[in-house]
Amino acid sequence: MNIHEYQAKELLKSFQVKIQEGIVAENGDEAVAAAKKLNESTGTEWFVVKAQIHAGGRGKGKVQETGSNGVVLAKSLDEVKPKAEAILGGTLVTHQTGEEGKKVNKVLIAQDVYYPGASEPKEYYLSILLDRAKGCNVIMASTEGGMDIETVAEETPEKIIKEWIDPKVGLQGFQARKVAFKLGLEGTAFKEMVKFIFSLYKAYDQSDASQFEINPVLKTSDDQILAVDAKVNLDDNGLFRHPDLVELRDIEEEDPAEVEAGKHGLSYVKLDGNVGCMVNGAGLAMATMDIIKLSGGEPANFLDVGGSANAKTVEAGFRIILRDPNVKAILINIFGGIVRCDRVANGVVEAYKKIGNIDIPIIVRLQGTNAEEAAEIIKESGLDVQAAILLKDAADAVSKAMS
Repeated sequence: MNIHEYQAKELLKSFQVKIQEGIVAENGDEAVAAAKKLNESTGTEWFVVKAQIHAGGRGKGKVQETGSNGVVLAKSLDEVKPKAEAILGGTLVTHQTGEEGKKVNKVLIAQDVYYPGASEPKEYYLSILLDRAKGCNVIMASTEGGMDIETVAEETPEKIIKEWIDPKVGLQGFQARKVAFKLGLEGTAFKEMVKFIFSLYKAYDQSDASQFEINPVLKTSDDQILAVDAKVNLDDNGLFRHPDLVELRDIEEEDPAEVEAGKHGLSYVKLDGNVGCMVNGAGLAMATMDIIKLSGGEPANFLDVGGSANAKTVEAGFRIILRDPNVKAILINIFGGIVRCDRVANGVVEAYKKIGNIDIPIIVRLQGTNAEEAAEIIKESGLDVQAAILLKDAADAVSKAMS
């Protein structure tokens, strides 16, 4: 589950991670009030207005309606309201949102932390995530903060620092010091970075996160280490332990089809293809998508109806798949183990009749428990549904139907 920057920073702050202070606002007047409050608490006279959406690249992104960037600097209180209103309610397009962009419902009014002092501010990159290949968490850091880390990793991989954490013993002092040293820090900034890394790792571990990305981490001109931005992804499987974090979910930022699928107990992920898939079991779903590609098609989604499929869930799956205008055919592939094939077949027939006017080919492969009964149900229904026995036959039927 992704959360907004302002929420991520509050989470970090609760673990004593130093952050760029800010206050969220939903309209121009609230933005001005937030700026005044920041001025009183931090003394800042310049303010950063930051769009709050679940996507990166906001600073380079553009609001379609006004042409404003998603992150702008207000050099006085008078500039805060017009700059906030140029972002709020608009559609922000970044390299991560795609051309459709995302509507901005909130902005974060943050203190300007790039103030003059004894030394120049310096940006770093820092993230913590699970390295699945090694089975442990890894801290990734770079002196090239503020840039696209993918570009840095591709063009200058030597600038990426990696430190793996043994899950049996956790983060050790020498490891945090090693990262800070490799970042070229010394003195107060070195000590502050070590503290920052420890606090950040504690926040990551105790919130059951799957990824923390702080870009940039800023060394201020007086050698403080702050999180200027924060992207936090929480592991859905650990959320039952954190009811307070569940409340941070913003459904408006999620794909409506995925939200609806969740309500029906379906696992759904939209893809870019043209063949809708309805399968039971994640492994079979992956194999189904593979066979579709091998037959010349492109899967339009991952949809796992699980082991409790019935007429209601099948109908919900149909409606979700048909919502995608790119879908030109639907392949239903069910192996009857826990779920009976005849129950799924009845669900297909009922859904077909209820929805009506389904003008794209539907290929059904049902194998396992009560497969013969299921085939008979579909045959007697009189519906324009093609049956297949082998998975290859089903994929070929899809390819033929679309040609």
